Amino acid sequence: MTRWIRIVLAVLATFIGITAIAGGIALIIGAATATSGGAVPDAAYLGGSPFTSYIIPGLVLAVVVGGTHLLAALLVGRGSRGGPAATAVAAFGLLIWIFVQMMFIPFSVLQAVYFAAGLAELGFVLLGLGLFRRGRVVAP
Repeated sequence: MTRWIRIVLAVLATFIGITAIAGGIALIIGAATATSGGAVPDAAYLGGSPFTSYIIPGLVLAVVVGGTHLLAALLVGRGSRGGPAATAVAAFGLLIWIFVQMMFIPFSVLQAVYFAAGLAELGFVLLGLGLFRRGRVVAP
């Protein structure tokens, strides 16, 4: 994987990881203090979901989405052989998070931005693994 792709992936994964952890913490604090608005969606969106508050979704966002992205950023930034796989896992986790979120919460621009970021991560992983190499011949 070339250096510039590793840098782009590390920066993108770090940004997503930090903002996911911040968003998860905001959901947890909002749920614990029973406030809505701002970073915490209306509790009515939880109707039909298995959750009664945003505490569990906040933990999942912070630990699973944010944690996997920070781990991926660390691994890809160090040039570890597991970096591309970790980034792909984190990106798919983000895409799943957005899909599930859109089942319960109406569309928001942030959903589109983070979905595009997850797709970008996957694209850069594929590019870094040489899938789009010039002159690459694919066997029939």
